[in-house]
Order: sequence, then structure tokens, then C-alpha cells
Amino acid sequence: MKIEQYDTVKLKDGRVGCVVEKFSDTDFLVDVGSSPADWDTIDVKLDQINNVVK
Repeated sequence: MKIEQYDTVKLKDGRVGCVVEKFSDTDFLVDVGSSPADWDTIDVKLDQINNVVK
């Protein structure tokens, strides 16, 4: 699976987020949440991502 910065991804735990930083092909920073009031930036590994939502 090819993931780029600013892709929207669905995590295996059901959350949906936006890739805000791509460190490598397996390490990312993802913003999750439904609005700026509850956004959280988390470290995500490739194996935690279910798919890219286009």
C-alpha cells in the first residue's frame, strides 16, 4: 500500500485521519478526530492502517 502526505486513511481501530507527515514508507503522523476541537495527532505505523480513503 502506497501512502502519501495528506492522504486520508482508515486505521484498523476504526478511526479516520489525515496523514500530516510521512517519515518513511512505514512511519507517519496522522491527525484523527472529527473537528479541530477534538483533533489528536498520533504516531502511526503502516501495519496500523487498514486502507487509504480517496
